[in-house]
Amino acid sequence: MKFILGKKIAMTQVFKQDGTIVPVTRIQAGPCIITQIKKAGKNQIPQVQIGFAEKKVKLLSKPEAGHLKGIKIGTNDNLTVRYIKDFKSDQGDLKRGDTFNATIFAVGEKVQVIGTSKGKGFQGVVKRHHFAGGRASHGNKDQLRMPGSIGAGGVQRVFKGKRMAGHMGTDQVTIKNLEIVEIYPENNELLIKGAVPGGRNALLLISTNEGKIEVMQTATPVAVEAQAPEVVEAKEEVKVEVVPAEENKSEEATV
Repeated sequence: MKFILGKKIAMTQVFKQDGTIVPVTRIQAGPCIITQIKKAGKNQIPQVQIGFAEKKVKLLSKPEAGHLKGIKIGTNDNLTVRYIKDFKSDQGDLKRGDTFNATIFAVGEKVQVIGTSKGKGFQGVVKRHHFAGGRASHGNKDQLRMPGSIGAGGVQRVFKGKRMAGHMGTDQVTIKNLEIVEIYPENNELLIKGAVPGGRNALLLISTNEGKIEVMQTATPVAVEAQAPEVVEAKEEVKVEVVPAEENKSEEATV
């Protein structure tokens, strides 16, 4: 299974070799850093936790700072990941600190995209549930977009799940079988055919059931600096010759 986090940039269109126009969505996919490996245990599924986007370390809470200790963006120790998501994966060669980007996918590959739809606030039944509405004439007045009857009077209550006016949007939406049209490794961009949920800068979860993640940068263990051995300078020995007192007296007598 291959997976990555991305950010929706905008929608555009590209031309195929035969001249047909394909509507696509530009997505900045990665680079992502593996922040945790959750191994399979009792009643658990092996998962891989990855991080995406930038955030200043000083803005983290103490639990977040402890969890993301050692995870940094590039060589900057003051930046870490902003978003964290878990994906089911049993790929055993991945480890904490590995980095990968959009090059794990291939052109023509089918992926699924998960995102949060745009929030539209409180909406009526015509926009929210596509009701047809009432007639605009023949005795109808101010009833064009009304919901109509909501049930029989004898029940004395409204059944659960009745389609009525209410909050619309900000729901998790999954779209499957989307085709990757182009990949730009220099910008970490994917061009995916069609529309994806969410507005601009929305967080997206892109995955496929087949394939294997090839990491771009492998995490290396932190090397412990070896202490240099102490160098002791050898002191030169000074020899002092002691002359006996008898020899000194004999020399004075001869003089």
